[in-house]
Amino acid sequence: MFSLSERGQDYRERLLAFMDEHVYPAEATYREQMIASGNPNHQPQVLEDLKAEARSRGLWNLFHPHAEWGPGLTNLEYAHLAEITGRSIEIAPEAINCNAPDTGNMEVLTLFGTDEHKERWLRPLLDGEIASAFAMTEPDVASSDATNIETSMVRDGDEYVINGRKWWTSNALHQNCKVLIVMGKTDPEAPTHRQQSMMVVPLDTPGVRVVRGLPVFGYQDREGHAEVVFEDVRVPKEALLSGEGDGFTISQARLGPGRIHHCMRAIGVAERALDLMIDRARSRVTFGEPVANRANVQDWVAEARIDIEMVRLLTLKTAYLMDTVGNQQARTEIAAIKVAAPNVALKVLDRAIQVHGGGGVSDDFPLAQWYAHMRTLRLADGPDEVHKRTIARQEYRRRDPERAGGR
Repeated sequence: MFSLSERGQDYRERLLAFMDEHVYPAEATYREQMIASGNPNHQPQVLEDLKAEARSRGLWNLFHPHAEWGPGLTNLEYAHLAEITGRSIEIAPEAINCNAPDTGNMEVLTLFGTDEHKERWLRPLLDGEIASAFAMTEPDVASSDATNIETSMVRDGDEYVINGRKWWTSNALHQNCKVLIVMGKTDPEAPTHRQQSMMVVPLDTPGVRVVRGLPVFGYQDREGHAEVVFEDVRVPKEALLSGEGDGFTISQARLGPGRIHHCMRAIGVAERALDLMIDRARSRVTFGEPVANRANVQDWVAEARIDIEMVRLLTLKTAYLMDTVGNQQARTEIAAIKVAAPNVALKVLDRAIQVHGGGGVSDDFPLAQWYAHMRTLRLADGPDEVHKRTIARQEYRRRDPERAGGR
């Protein structure tokens, strides 16, 4: 049921070859160029070279479900490919123009953007010429409940005036970032889920100020996680996506596919961490024999394989359901993988770090930075607790005698 189609298998083989021939060999160069720049948000040349190579091989915009803009792969076909990119998570997703938050923003612009939005912003995003950011989370409210968002978007003639403060606006510090998709309130008096709207805001609009990049466990990620202030920012009424009050609906359409992308990449991280754990355990000797011979390490390796296989199957099932019955009917599974995949990756990473000893928490190995990234995923696109709440509610409904036959 979850096996790849002939088309999907072709893309998988070509992507694996690209990873082996270009991406993995480029990892050391990427680190060298980032260190030499002295700028955590530098766009290294090696990444631009990888993008050109990927595009020449037809490995480009693989995430996009619409054949007009990409190969039109199903969620199930793309899930297998997203996992592969997770094995080199710092560079592989962007190398094939499949990195968040650009993927989600491109889908939003495809589904809800005007012709002008598509020409000015979607096309250069699809071509990998610019980057974009998504401004939703706010520091002054619990943004896990999107209805709390306070950023105001007030109509003034043919313009909207935006005031508010956002943070964790990923990609806003990317060297090529040119545009934000911003969520705020256009009508605080409307029904709860009709108060929010989304707008397209160029990053250089007067009144938009990037205050700082937020570190993640001390790491400044290349794309940046920015705090952004909007002070009397004026945008034309045409900046509105879809219509007033459609912001919550747009956010749900955006986050469903994005969550499965994150989860498959997390599985790729776990697979790479397991490889590193095995190699390290075999190469280190304590008390006269390889660390790999220790029973507890063998348990860790076996449990990692079991956990990875379980969460991969759950994620592929979710992709299959999204393709066959739709995101709404797959909401329990989407919530489940968003909890399960990052936690499995963190468990495998933690044990890989332990096997590496002091080296595991240093920058000599990628494990510590991967751990920081995966830990962030337990909060990004909704914290574990919100997704568990979704699952519990569905389970309660399933046992509700008034909903006989309900799922």
